[in-house]
Amino acid sequence: MQVELITKQDFENFKRELLEALATFTDKKEPSKEWLRSKEVRQILKISNGTLMNLRVKGILNPTKIEGVFYYKLSEIEAVLNAGTEL
Repeated sequence: MQVELITKQDFENFKRELLEALATFTDKKEPSKEWLRSKEVRQILKISNGTLMNLRVKGILNPTKIEGVFYYKLSEIEAVLNAGTEL
């Protein structure tokens, strides 16, 4: 069995390289949107247009309508998913 010693400088180099790699990864990540259109919501929840309409009608999701286009707040969708209740 071979024993290798790790010095403080080795650890500092590893930490620097790891932070650089994480920074590169997070830079490539698309920033999340605050507002989503109906199509994006349907894709995230994997639901049909009719189901999304039912969620609107029942008041489970409360979108904002601008010139005929519904916009849903991402935080509201996450809150409904995190509630853990069956609708």
